[in-house]
Amino acid sequence: MADAAISTVTEKLISLLSEEATLLQDIHEEVADIKDELESIQSFLKDADARATAEEDMSEGVKTWVKQVKEVAFHMDVFMDEYLLEMAQHHPHQLQGFSGFLHKSARLISMLKPHHETATKIQKIKASVQKIKARSERYGFQFTGQGSSNGTRNVRWQDPRKDSLYLEDTDVVGIESSRNELIGWLVEGQPHRIVISVVGMGGLGKTTLAKKIYDHQMIREHFECYAWISVSQSYNIQDLLRSIIKQFHEARKELSMSGIDTMDEQSFVSKLRDYLRLKTYVVIFDDVWKIDFWEGIKHALLDNNKGGRIMITTRNREVASFCKKSSHVHVFELQPLAPNEAWELFCKRVFQFEFGGHCPPILEKLSQDIVEKCKGLPLAIVAIGGLLSTKDKTAFEWQNLHDSIGFELGRNPHLTSVDKILSLSYEDLPCHLKSCLLYLGMYPEDYSISCIKLIRQWIAEGFVKELEGKTFEEVAQEYLTELIHRSLVQVSYVDISEKVRKCRLHDILREIILRKMKDLSFCHVLSKQESRFEGLTRRMSIDGISYVVLKEFGNTHIHSLLFFNLDEFPKSFMSTFVANFKLLKVMDFEDALLDCIPEDVGSLFHLRYLSLRNTKVKILPKSIGKLQNLETLDLKQSLVSNIPVEINNLRKLRHFIAYNLDFKKDNSLTLEKGVKIQKGVGCLKNLQKLYHVELNHGGVDLTKELGKLRQLRKLGVKNLSKETMTALCASVENMNHLRSLDVTLISEDEIVDLKFISSPPQFLQSLQIKGRLEKLPEWISELQHLVKLKILWSKLNDDPMKSFKIYQTYGSS
Repeated sequence: MADAAISTVTEKLISLLSEEATLLQDIHEEVADIKDELESIQSFLKDADARATAEEDMSEGVKTWVKQVKEVAFHMDVFMDEYLLEMAQHHPHQLQGFSGFLHKSARLISMLKPHHETATKIQKIKASVQKIKARSERYGFQFTGQGSSNGTRNVRWQDPRKDSLYLEDTDVVGIESSRNELIGWLVEGQPHRIVISVVGMGGLGKTTLAKKIYDHQMIREHFECYAWISVSQSYNIQDLLRSIIKQFHEARKELSMSGIDTMDEQSFVSKLRDYLRLKTYVVIFDDVWKIDFWEGIKHALLDNNKGGRIMITTRNREVASFCKKSSHVHVFELQPLAPNEAWELFCKRVFQFEFGGHCPPILEKLSQDIVEKCKGLPLAIVAIGGLLSTKDKTAFEWQNLHDSIGFELGRNPHLTSVDKILSLSYEDLPCHLKSCLLYLGMYPEDYSISCIKLIRQWIAEGFVKELEGKTFEEVAQEYLTELIHRSLVQVSYVDISEKVRKCRLHDILREIILRKMKDLSFCHVLSKQESRFEGLTRRMSIDGISYVVLKEFGNTHIHSLLFFNLDEFPKSFMSTFVANFKLLKVMDFEDALLDCIPEDVGSLFHLRYLSLRNTKVKILPKSIGKLQNLETLDLKQSLVSNIPVEINNLRKLRHFIAYNLDFKKDNSLTLEKGVKIQKGVGCLKNLQKLYHVELNHGGVDLTKELGKLRQLRKLGVKNLSKETMTALCASVENMNHLRSLDVTLISEDEIVDLKFISSPPQFLQSLQIKGRLEKLPEWISELQHLVKLKILWSKLNDDPMKSFKIYQTYGSS
């Protein structure tokens, strides 16, 4: 786990050494040395993490070593933020982001010398890193390359998946429908080879389901050859092929093939192809992790047009997608148990020898709460049920477990299987995805997280790597998609265009994530249950704590603050906010009872993400123009209506969301209000989202300036008039990357006339027109990617869609 913590710091140092070399000045050599040492240590950390996972080496010495590595990474991260802030504060007026600062102020910077205190700090960190490096040799850690940390080690814990192979039918709940459907896929259908992939998160019962299918009489009668192969994270392809041949021979009661123990891979492939040429066969590969697993199998299990079937169980949907290159594929998404099935399984495990298998009334409410927390995950239900079966059947015992499931997952031997099975998916992630997954743990239990918001926060944190030809947002979306495909993040809402809009963590997985966050000093959650904090952390999630606790809270090391369910913000807290949190990168006040932000907010040099969504804030301080690193400014549903001209200094701004829906008003053009911005907005060349701008303030000149924003993906404008119509059309033509356009007229008397757009953005996917229309613009028929067309208050007499056949969805009124 610790390699994720140090990876973030080393990548940050690499970036600083390459991009900000002049700024580092006298400490450049020390920073470079520390970077090299940390990279070296990181390779040993992978081995240490693997040992911890496999429980091969849990000595106090190793634990202390890993703890020291995490602490030195923490201190180096804080030091660099403090140093860069100090450098920036020397030149507040010349600073135009680091690039402009370096070009314009190189002469002044060269005159700067780090303070004695700074030099002392860096030398101390360097000495600590060198000592830690020396200790790594004492523990005999091996150098390991990139990849998952536990790839080839033998884990010495009791894997509950082995128990799944021997379960009686009476012990299994809720698989009948899935079993019957999959058996149908196996024995029916076309004669060509078909791969069936059963996909789901760890602990969902994939192995149990597959084994019940494999042992079913219909399968044994239908296929001449059958084999069950357990794959897991480390495997040898020759061993798998050898096992397939042996099981095929056993199934047909044939003598074992001679020379099988000395064959090479090519010989296995040839023998299997010859053997299966005229036979029906089924092979089940259980617990496949590697995406390219199919490459080693596809030639051996040939398509003989005899109805060959291959079933794969996996946590990763990409495993199934990879098979599509050379075979027909059916994907079966295994679902959690329904509430009634989860309850039945729980009662079977807890009360199998007592109370006639039924839950006593005094325990029913608490039992239902515990089952609800398991969210239909059979592994969790069975493990927790097994633990409760050993307890006294009292409300006291039940309440104790209910309140401490997260804690018990990390220490109780009855729940070790749950922790280990779910942790395997986390450990298999590359470092950058580990950080992204941990970040979801900052959100409260059962919280449905906005995917767009999450992606912007990942970018602000520096988790997202730059890839040529792609925006950070596109790369981050790929990260999220991979976490979903790996069955670690659940989809909670999909929009009409089938795009994932909201996601969440499974409750039990979240408990494991919370513990990992704490172990790594990644984040601490302050809540009603845990309102005190001591230790190291750079992120804080504050959920529903009391006025008294919040009033006393402050930590200058924090760089990310998320607030949830707070009744009020003490004035004392806000008055010292900037001084207490001077290194902030992410500041999320969404839904907070907040009516102002500090006047000196511009001093938060590192701030990249600021959300005042759904707050009572009315005014943005002019100092906001000093936030040279700000990437996201979210004012949706706040009371801000006038944007200070200083915002035009924010050259790194990528997302500016600012509009307010007045739900007290009738459904009309004035239901939604944008914000008034000043001329000069054309300087914000990196802006991707601008939603919504009042065009009646700034007029034609402002509207023309929008045409300079060539990176825009989403644009929303309000109060469009006859005077600004032509200018808007010309500006939109310059927005080659535009995906969404939302236009609202200034009054019901005006007429929308967008015919002057002769060359519309070719990738436009969403178009909303709110106001009177004489007819639909003809250029809409050229939009090959349009999936959403919404027309409101148009007063059209004829159905505008008669002439168009390309749309998937539309709305009109």
